[in-house]
Amino acid sequence: MSGHPSTYEPKYAAEKWLDQRLPIIRMGADFMTFPSPRNLNYWWTFGGILTLCLMTQILSGIILAMHYVPNVDMAFESVQRIKRDVPFGWMLQPLHAVGASMFFLAVYMHMFRALYYGSYKAPRELLWIIGCLIYLIMMATAFLGYTLPWGQMSFWGATVITGFFGAVPFVGETLQQWLLGGYAVNNATLNRFFALHYLLPFVIAALVGLHVWALHHVGQNNPIGVTPKTKSDTLSFHPFYTIKDAFALVVFLLIFAFFLFYLPDSLGHADNYIEANALQTPAHIVPEWYFLPFYAILRAVPDKLLGILLMIGAIVVLFILPWLDSSKVRSMRFRPVAKWFFLIFLVFCFLLGWCGAETPDNYVFKLGDVGLTFYRLSQISTIYYFAYFLIILPILGLVEKPLIRPESITKSVLGSKAHVPAAAE
Repeated sequence: MSGHPSTYEPKYAAEKWLDQRLPIIRMGADFMTFPSPRNLNYWWTFGGILTLCLMTQILSGIILAMHYVPNVDMAFESVQRIKRDVPFGWMLQPLHAVGASMFFLAVYMHMFRALYYGSYKAPRELLWIIGCLIYLIMMATAFLGYTLPWGQMSFWGATVITGFFGAVPFVGETLQQWLLGGYAVNNATLNRFFALHYLLPFVIAALVGLHVWALHHVGQNNPIGVTPKTKSDTLSFHPFYTIKDAFALVVFLLIFAFFLFYLPDSLGHADNYIEANALQTPAHIVPEWYFLPFYAILRAVPDKLLGILLMIGAIVVLFILPWLDSSKVRSMRFRPVAKWFFLIFLVFCFLLGWCGAETPDNYVFKLGDVGLTFYRLSQISTIYYFAYFLIILPILGLVEKPLIRPESITKSVLGSKAHVPAAAE
C-alpha cells in the first residue's frame, strides 16, 4: 500500500519545471490514484467530512477574529454586533459555533469507527496516536473558544476549568495563575484564550497533514481488517471514493445546514446569551455537549484531584489502546463477543453524556424510597469505561475465538465469483 509508483507525467514545460523543483502537482495526482481497499463503506467518508469541517472553522474564525474584541467590557457586545451589523455576520457566527459541534460529531463517528474496526492496531499505531493528539488539541481549542463570547457559561466555565489546574500538586497554583494571567478570570485571561484559540487550529491543520501522510504510508484499514494482497483488492481513490465521499459530504452538509439555519442556538446553553457576571453564579454549570462524558467522569468521585486524574486518564487510555487490545484480529465483525462489549461501551458513553448534562443529585428513576441518581449512574458508567479498555479488551484478546476471516478483500466482496491472481512479490 505504501510507496506505490507514481503515474503522473508532466505534459507541459511549466509542469516539468515545477515538478523538478516542487512536485506539488505530482503529490495531488498520486493522492487521487492512491490504491484504496475496494470494500470501504460509508464509515470511511468521515475523513473528508472532517477536512471540510476544519477548513470551515479556520476560514470563519479568521473572519470573526477581524471583528471580535478580546476585552471583558466589549467581548459580549462585539459578538452581538457581529451577528447584527457585520455583513453576513448573522450566518458567520452561528456557522462557527454550530461548526464546532458538527466537527466533534464527525470526530466521534470517526473514532468509534476506528474502535470497532481495529484501525488502531499494527501497523497503524502512530496513525491512531496522531489522531488522538488532534482530538486532544481540538478539545483545548473548543474550550478556549467557548470562553470568547463572554456569556455566563463562558465566564464560569473558564473559572471552573482553570480551577482544576490549582489541584495539581506543587505546580498547580503557578500553572493556574499563568493561564489566568492573574488570580482570577479577567481581561488577561480573555486575551490569552483568544490568542491560543486563534493559534491552535493551525496546529491541528499541521497534525492533520501528518495524519494523512501516515495514512498513506501504512495504508487504509478496511471493514474486514484484511491487508490488501493483490491489485484486485484495491481501487483507485478517484473516481470511486471521491464520488462516495462527495455523496456523504452532501448528506452531512444537509444536517449541518438544518442546524445552522433552523436551530442555530439549540446546541448551546441558554445562559451563555446572558453577559458574564462574576457576582451571579448560574444554577447549573455545564460544558458543551461534546465535553459532557468527561465532565460526568470528573464528577463521578467526590475527591477533586482524583476526579481530574480520572478525566485525564479517560483520554490518556486512548493513546495506549493499541497495546491494550491483545487480539490479532482487527475487525469486530469477526469477534462476536467483543462486538457486544463494544455496543455496551457505546451505551455507557451516551449515559456519561446524559449524566454530565444533569445535576448529580437528580434521580434517573425512583421507586418509593429506592432510586438511581445520576451521580451513581455516572460512577457505574465510569467503571465500565475504564474496564473496557484496561480489563475487557486485554482479556478478550486472549480467550475469545474469532470467526473465520475471508482470504482476501476481493473474495469477501465478490464471493465465489472472485478471481484472485497470485500475490505480487
